[in-house]
Amino acid sequence: MAQAKRSPVARFFSFLIRCLLWYLAITFALVLLYRFVPVPTTLTMLFDSNGAERDWEPLSNISPNLVRAVIAAEDGKFCQHSGFDTEAIEKAIQRNQRGGRIRGGSTISQQTAKNVFLWQGSGWTRYVRKVPETYFTFLVETFWGKRRIMEVYLNVAETGIGTYGAESGAQRYFNKSAANLSRVEAARMAAALPLPKKRAVNGASGFTRRYGNSISARIGVVKRDGLDSCIYK
Repeated sequence: MAQAKRSPVARFFSFLIRCLLWYLAITFALVLLYRFVPVPTTLTMLFDSNGAERDWEPLSNISPNLVRAVIAAEDGKFCQHSGFDTEAIEKAIQRNQRGGRIRGGSTISQQTAKNVFLWQGSGWTRYVRKVPETYFTFLVETFWGKRRIMEVYLNVAETGIGTYGAESGAQRYFNKSAANLSRVEAARMAAALPLPKKRAVNGASGFTRRYGNSISARIGVVKRDGLDSCIYK
């Protein structure tokens, strides 16, 4: 007896399922690969019209001052949460409802997932991105761990115009290795991270200068209160 032909709808859903399985397999493999090898490039780097100066360094070659500065500035609960800070997300939603510039409540884990595997986006595209971002955040939290997440974040984050990662940023602004950044220098770099093309690291004034000073003061708090305990035992 001849086998009955499947309907176009059935074939379509079968195709979607195969695509989904391939997507899961490829992305899972990439996450596992990047657990052990440096991330060679990202979409942001590839499409940066200013180029992409970068120099990968292991976390052991990056000053603890910078690690603590980004925790103080970007994600104070980095060592406590499992990838998502619900309190920060709720506060961001409340701020956005009041109008003005849209702000997110993304953790360092979410930013790392976005920077490595996805796109930056603006407007409605950033909301579309949130679904795969959640998926990748879960994967990196599960298979990388906090220390690797921080290492990758500090190597792929945009630190200036055409500049990516802690080492390239340190060389650009202070002519020194990221391993030797002082507390003030690390705080200045962390203050510029949200808007690296617009916020000055050297010669900062106004809000950026005040924000950098605030981060510098909080670096000691991060160390004192063990907010970096998942990085430095």
